[in-house]
Amino acid sequence: MVSYNPSAIEKKWQKIWEEKETFKADDNSEKPKYYNLVEFPYPSGAGLHVGHVRAYTSLEVISRKRRMEGYNVMFPIGFDAFGLPTENYAIQTGEHPRKVTDRNIAVFSDQLRKIGYSFDWDRVIDTTDPDYYKWTQWIFLKLFENGLAFRDKTYVNFCTDCKVVLANEDFRDGVCDRCGNEVVQMEKDVWFLKIRDYAEKLLEGLDEVDYLPRIRLEQANWIGKSVGAEVDFRIKGEDEVLRVFTTRPDTLYGATFMVIAPEHPLVKKYHDKITNIDEIHQYQEYAQTKTEFERVQLAKEKTGVEIKGLKAINPVNDEEIPVWIADYVMMGYGTGAIMAVPGHDTRDWEFATKFGIPIVEVIQGGDITKEAYTDTSDGILVNSDIINGMRVKEAIAKITDFLVEKGIGERTVNYKMKDWAFNRQRYWGEPFPIVHCPECGIVGVPEEDLPVRLPEVENYQPTDTGESPLAAMDEWVNTTCPKCGGPAKRETDTMPQWAGSSWYYLRYMDSKNNEALASKENLDYWKQVDWYNGGMEHVTRHLLYSRFWHRFLYDIGVVPTKEPYAKRTAQGLILGPDGDKMSKSKGNVVNPNDIIADYGADTLRAYIMFIGDYEKPAPWNPNAVKGCKRFLDRVWKLQEMMAEGEGYSKELETSVHQTIKKVSHDYEELKFNTAIAAMMTLLNDIYDKGSVTAEELKTLLILLNPVAPHITEEIWEMQNFGGMLNQAQWPTFDEAKTVEDVIEMPVQINGKVKAKISIAKDADKVAANKVAMDNPSVQKAIGDKKIVKEIFVPGKIYNIVVK
Repeated sequence: MVSYNPSAIEKKWQKIWEEKETFKADDNSEKPKYYNLVEFPYPSGAGLHVGHVRAYTSLEVISRKRRMEGYNVMFPIGFDAFGLPTENYAIQTGEHPRKVTDRNIAVFSDQLRKIGYSFDWDRVIDTTDPDYYKWTQWIFLKLFENGLAFRDKTYVNFCTDCKVVLANEDFRDGVCDRCGNEVVQMEKDVWFLKIRDYAEKLLEGLDEVDYLPRIRLEQANWIGKSVGAEVDFRIKGEDEVLRVFTTRPDTLYGATFMVIAPEHPLVKKYHDKITNIDEIHQYQEYAQTKTEFERVQLAKEKTGVEIKGLKAINPVNDEEIPVWIADYVMMGYGTGAIMAVPGHDTRDWEFATKFGIPIVEVIQGGDITKEAYTDTSDGILVNSDIINGMRVKEAIAKITDFLVEKGIGERTVNYKMKDWAFNRQRYWGEPFPIVHCPECGIVGVPEEDLPVRLPEVENYQPTDTGESPLAAMDEWVNTTCPKCGGPAKRETDTMPQWAGSSWYYLRYMDSKNNEALASKENLDYWKQVDWYNGGMEHVTRHLLYSRFWHRFLYDIGVVPTKEPYAKRTAQGLILGPDGDKMSKSKGNVVNPNDIIADYGADTLRAYIMFIGDYEKPAPWNPNAVKGCKRFLDRVWKLQEMMAEGEGYSKELETSVHQTIKKVSHDYEELKFNTAIAAMMTLLNDIYDKGSVTAEELKTLLILLNPVAPHITEEIWEMQNFGGMLNQAQWPTFDEAKTVEDVIEMPVQINGKVKAKISIAKDADKVAANKVAMDNPSVQKAIGDKKIVKEIFVPGKIYNIVVK
């Protein structure tokens, strides 16, 4: 028999699949459709890593299984290719981002093909292709036209050396993580999308999808819905109120000071009335060196400055209370001002204790001289005038009614989620389809003029001003207003990388359409993604952003479903052999190319699926890789064990039906490791028997094919089983035949197991006695003793009592 040569076999079948377009999805099939989606990769210079392989192979297995179950499967791939890493590399090397991107996409595509993925390569998309980003721009225009895109001033984090605006996660203690130089706050006009307007719809949509509980929770927490009241605190002596949002209006009588964000416009408005304005300015500068995470979430010493010259009036008792600025309050959360109730909030208690501010108990229970009493979901109100003696729930209702009646507050719902800051001051991104006209203001580019193409330029270096490099390209920037025909300027910021990935799943449905993002017919056929798999790091922002865009497109009649994804799962990380997260600096990165070169793609795929619980992190184990190669070697050698006979042999019938049931179930539950273990057990049973029938081999090959498609296709062809294996029908099992006809029954002598006997599952006591008495271990245990009692439980146990 020909020896198993993974390299030759894999190249052969990859060529056949490509030439025959074996995995091309049909937009008009009479078969039921099934749409599997994996997060498209960012094509970096490093190429694929084993994390990609784990992420993609899961739905690769499901896609191959679905095709054999009779579905018209769409399993597409593309590239999320705009973004900072490519631009930074281009700046360092002088090579244009377009060339860098094209080369990286070619490398990724070659690697993906070598692994043998059953992608529909006819639908490949690239977010940097003008034919693609034309429709990204079109969606933005629709958001703009519907009042969901707007510009506003905000402070951004600008690195003075990298000359780039940084996310909050990209710097610490006022210095850039990448270069170590100073990060300053710079006020800029920024584009925002009103995702908060969709907060309730996004929450409601979670009831319509099959998401893992932790994914649902992550999204709900990110949205951060809270029901409460907005309350107005007057500024003493001024026609001004500070509005705060609180979920606990019942604690208003315990509010002994207020805190506003350092950026709050009140400081600028009353600049001349504040007697310690220099101290305030100094604190504002200090706060601007902190990331949002450092300001809000870190357990750190509380800092702040009282605003001298301003006092607030507590609206329920008319008491004057001081107003402070402190960096733990953010303008983006609520109203940028809070009422502080130090008796029942740990953060406020620490602040009040440090600065000598009064602490008032309003809910009975603790000793507020020692710490804040925070077990306040229920309790009795004290020191609270009109709600004294009430329990919390009743008190909240009464005080809210009072606030509304007096016109000093209103019931409201708040969301922690901010509107989406939607721009970058860089070159390598989608241009906004917007012009700025001195007469007409902000004007959208007409649809017929899309796409607004990214200009071909030699210099795309970032600027000292925080502006996009596009701002210096006068020939491109200067244009005419679509409304009045007068001189105007193009928007020079570009969209964030999130833009192209917020709708890419729709483009796969009709990737070459020049008239629409996808035709109505194709959208109505494919409807939504049936199963989406990706990393847990993307289940908040990416998932929420794309759900927001999709729900908006549904609201304007473009797509037929409210939700883009019916099901979402996530894989765990693959750790280095040392158990740490893989990274180049640690030298523990495993390159999939090396595994393919040494053992073949099928071994790589089988090991990645066998490595452990799919949803949990798992360390790489080189020895286990070799074990998977040995498993495939043994499958190959089954061809030497072929025996005559129809169907399943009597000896293996139960084992085969059990394996079909187990593998079919475990694939669907992402329990790939136990599915492969079940096939290994069946393989052992075949070797123990010493032969395999054609039907037994066919079944094993079909079950294994989604994991190891090349070797199974080759054996199928070599054995002349007919057609291509990937077009075979998925096997079914008979539940009755999954139950063992012969069982192992323990035999006890005086309650202690002395032997195990093989008997028919429905054997009676007489039959069990006959087999047991022939067993040497039982004979030895009984010896010349007298049997006084026999306890027989059918199918379970046989206990012989002797004296």
